[in-house]
Amino acid sequence: HVQLVESGGGSVQAGGSLRLSCAASGYTYKKGWFRQAPGKDREGVAAIYTGRGSTYYADSVKDRFTISQDNAKNTVYLQMNSLKPEDTAMYYCAAGDPVSGSWYDVRTFGYWGQGTQVTVSS
Repeated sequence: HVQLVESGGGSVQAGGSLRLSCAASGYTYKKGWFRQAPGKDREGVAAIYTGRGSTYYADSVKDRFTISQDNAKNTVYLQMNSLKPEDTAMYYCAAGDPVSGSWYDVRTFGYWGQGTQVTVSS
């Protein structure tokens, strides 16, 4: 069983930046970041496949967010720039084994972190 520990959330003004980190207790095939705002479904933000390093982004964050990894540390990062109030949400780190499904499908991620709050004020 893989455990995920997130850090790096907080409050920032619009246009600011934050960096989220997620340390996994072991190897996983892929890692991703999801977010959930009050009253909304959890949505995929970005994902990275450990082996080939392929990355995927939601259209709403493309060109503003960057997902990266340090395989030696089993850690994934999410650099968030040009933050907007609509980015406000609880952000969750997730990791998964190789199963069929889209990168943003929550059902393909079997391990989840506890979540870290990101609040962007206008």
